[in-house]
Amino acid sequence: MKNKPVFQKRIFWDVDFEKIDYDAKANFVIERVFERGDVEDIRQCRRYYGDKKVTQVLLNTRFLPEHRIHLASAVINRPLEDFRCYILRQLNPELYPY
Repeated sequence: MKNKPVFQKRIFWDVDFEKIDYDAKANFVIERVFERGDVEDIRQCRRYYGDKKVTQVLLNTRFLPEHRIHLASAVINRPLEDFRCYILRQLNPELYPY
């Protein structure tokens, strides 16, 4: 059995941190870590799930903040155009960012 990853509780502020099922909720955990985690959280995530799983989830996620899409692109070494959330963002441009 793999050792559970060690994440900061603030990433999962809206769920019961102690009851997270890291295997059953892998997509949720990976998305949340890349959305709100720091470098060490991302390392823990990649160690636990492996780059193949992390890449699959990130490429198919519906939403990541723009700066996190760029981070994910660098981490998994894939162009922005491969990310579903990037394509969706292009199809639905936001209002001017004043």
